[in-house]
Amino acid sequence: MTTTGTTLVIGATGTTGSRTTAQLTAAGHRVKAASRRATPVADAEPVLFDWYDPATHAAALDGVDRVYLIPPPGDSDPAATMLAFLHQARAAGVHRAVLLSSSAIPEGGPAVGTVHQALPDLFGQWAVLRPSWFMQNFTGTHAHARSIRDEGIIWTATASGRVAFVDAEDIAAVAVHALTDEQAPDTDLVLTGPQALSHDDICADITQVTGRPVVHRHLTYEQIRDRLTTQMPAEFAAMLAGLDRAIAQGAENRITDTVQHLTGRPPRTFRALLDSQMRSSR
Repeated sequence: MTTTGTTLVIGATGTTGSRTTAQLTAAGHRVKAASRRATPVADAEPVLFDWYDPATHAAALDGVDRVYLIPPPGDSDPAATMLAFLHQARAAGVHRAVLLSSSAIPEGGPAVGTVHQALPDLFGQWAVLRPSWFMQNFTGTHAHARSIRDEGIIWTATASGRVAFVDAEDIAAVAVHALTDEQAPDTDLVLTGPQALSHDDICADITQVTGRPVVHRHLTYEQIRDRLTTQMPAEFAAMLAGLDRAIAQGAENRITDTVQHLTGRPPRTFRALLDSQMRSSR
């Protein structure tokens, strides 16, 4: 890695943002940690940032030459908001941008797919991270993690479809390389863990490691859509239900070597994550 200027991490209190900030500062890089409450993260400089408040953007970009972009949460069409900011970022001197997208969203696709498509023309150095679903969905504050704790159940419409769930620490490690290596990837990177697992497999691992029974309830597309609609806007719920249906049809049943290639080490398994969390909770 090379010495860099200052990186703005947007969403620095989130799942990948907090880990990217911590790994950057641990490696000696200067970081501005952007969040809606300017919350301190690791050894970074906290800065106020709200996607929907342009008055916060100029100060966040001051002195920054690269940026890690986490889209505004819960927005099914964030392109207009994000692209306006990215034009401002380029004018302010940002020359490298790394966008967090999803393995389920191709270039030019829905949601951040439009931002992905625009990134190469906006910045001379860039990368789009397209991780599979996060392992932390089952251990953090995600709806799956809550239903595991509250009910001992994971509710999906994924049937027996498999996903190569990826550890957020591995995503952050790739983000650090994409932000700080002498040569930017200048491409999109599909990130997966080392195993393709069904949600039944996930439940079996959690049950075995924790000793608490967890089961997978198989719902239809319509059932999961209606369930999610009670928790979020209907359009976003329908999109998430559609992603479940795509998993059932095999869309996420793939394994890549991107984490190994970029970081020089293999990605962590789900079982290793569970074992680590059990040790730290004792």
